[in-house]
Amino acid sequence: MICATLEVFATALPPNRAIAGLDLGTVTIGVAMSDLRRSVATPIEVIRRVKFTEDAARLLALLAERGAQGIVLGLPLNMDGSSGPRVQSTQAFARNLERLTPLPIGFWDERLSTVAAERALLEADTSRKRRKEVIDQVAAGYILQGALDRLAHLA
Repeated sequence: MICATLEVFATALPPNRAIAGLDLGTVTIGVAMSDLRRSVATPIEVIRRVKFTEDAARLLALLAERGAQGIVLGLPLNMDGSSGPRVQSTQAFARNLERLTPLPIGFWDERLSTVAAERALLEADTSRKRRKEVIDQVAAGYILQGALDRLAHLA
């Protein structure tokens, strides 16, 4: 079920269950998971994209293994807040994923999440090679943490 707002997403979630955050790129999908209390987001994996059916199968297996009860997709709005081709691609991914899972799907504005992730990795003195390997999952962590912080204010 795709939720129009984070408020609707919050009502669709069972209590005390983890949710996943996704940073959807053209080459990779960064994945982060929350704790059961939904207070902390932890980057966990980067899925290399192949084609939708394989990507979705790998993603849903990972989410089932981790006990995720909801999915937050980063919405790549333009800096002025408008939608572009990447937003349409993310929404299409969500519609296709919705056919394969009963999990509620919500969106979170991901503007500057990759910039924040890159800055954090630089501050941690992470090598260029390692940054390239983990940037998407760290960005997913930023996306999910933003959504978790908002969800906490709704409770």
